[in-house]
Order: sequence, then structure tokens, then C-alpha cells
Amino acid sequence: MKVITWNVNGIRARQAQLQDLVDRERPDVLCLQEIKAAVEQLPLWLLELEGYWCHWHGGPGYSGVGLHVRRSFSPDRPAFAHPPFDFEHRIATAQLPGVTVASAYVPNGGKDLAAKMRFLEALDGLAAESRASGTSLVVCGDLNVTRSDRDVHPKERKPGGIGQRPDERALIERLLGRGLVDVHRALHPESEEIFTWWAPWRRLRERNIGWRIDYVLASEALAARASTCRALREFGTSDHAPLIADFDR
Repeated sequence: MKVITWNVNGIRARQAQLQDLVDRERPDVLCLQEIKAAVEQLPLWLLELEGYWCHWHGGPGYSGVGLHVRRSFSPDRPAFAHPPFDFEHRIATAQLPGVTVASAYVPNGGKDLAAKMRFLEALDGLAAESRASGTSLVVCGDLNVTRSDRDVHPKERKPGGIGQRPDERALIERLLGRGLVDVHRALHPESEEIFTWWAPWRRLRERNIGWRIDYVLASEALAARASTCRALREFGTSDHAPLIADFDR
């Protein structure tokens, strides 16, 4: 199973790049964030991406997520849904054979930190419910939190800054305590260069002066079968890189 998560920072501006990514990687599950578009604003070819069951969940110009599943991977259309804590079109889930996948876009928190913390707490609740029911879970997306200082380039570290606060990081660790594994970090335990987001100025992306805020979190049994997880830093014009995880069947 191949899973891709990507904050596209505007799907209409990145639609050709999305098609290139799909053609190149052929993911089984594709999670998108910050699509910044309502369904009626999408071109028909994108609305029904060839070969995929598509679920778009967004509004004009802000936030929004997409969750798409390859038809050959799931012959029947998955049950797409939104947990009760969804607001501003920030999360979608799909029930797949043996696993629930979520595409999540956590609020940045710069304007409303309390809303961000509530969303993270609710996401933790979703993970707790999945674990209690024995359901495998994969949470993909832009969580807008760095787990530790090594997930931020030294030049970008701001103790107590949004995305680097101890209380935000504690919620991520609590979420991981629900039997989830940070697949990217698990496969690159010592790396201090696996960033997924770069501020769009001063050639920071080219210099790899960034933050790691995009994740694939998977239940332990599934994470144990993860063979690769990589960020495509040189792909596309979003300020985020696509993050790709491969799981052996």
C-alpha cells in the first residue's frame, strides 16, 4: 500500500502538479490538505480523478481536504465521513478494508491557539476510539506541530513559538501514545533534515531550512510493515512537500 499526503496550498494552482504526482507515484491512498476550493469550483476531470474514488471537502479560498482511494485497491466505494469535531473542512475519513484513513489539516494556531488545541485533543480522541475498537488507523496530513527541536532547522527554532510549544508537542505525543507510530521518524530516527515545510522566502526550501509538520501516523502493526517514507522536497510549488509512505502487504 502506498500512501501520499500533501498540503497543496491551493488545488487549482497545483492541479497539473497533482496529476504529475499521481502519474509518477500511483498511490493507493491520496490525502490532500488546504485545497482552498469548494466542490463546484473544481474542474470535472479533477472532481473525478481517473482511477480513484474521490472525496473533496472544502469551501472557497480557505482550508479544505481531499481523500482519494484507488479503485483497484478498493473495488467498492469507501465510506467517506467527517468526525463530529470537523470544522472549516479540516478532516475526512475513509473506511477501507482493515483500516481507517484520515486526511487532517490541523489549524495553524496563530490566530486561535485554543481552536488548534481542541482539534488536536479531538484527534487524540479519534485515535483512542480506534484503538479501543481494534481498528487500524492511519492519520495523514499537516498537523502544524513539530515533535521536537530536531524537527526544526536551528535557524528556525523559536522556543515557545506556535508549532513549537511544549503543550502542542505534548498533544502529539499523547496521540502517538494511542498505538500510533510516526512512520517518517521511525524510518529516519537520527535525521535532522527530513523537513516537509519551508517558509516561501530567502531560498529556504532550496537551502532546506524548514520544519517537519506533515505526518503519516499509522497503527503499530501497519507501521511495522512500512518500508519507506520520504518527502519530495524538490517537487511542486506548494510550500509543503508531498510525503510518501510505502507499506508491504
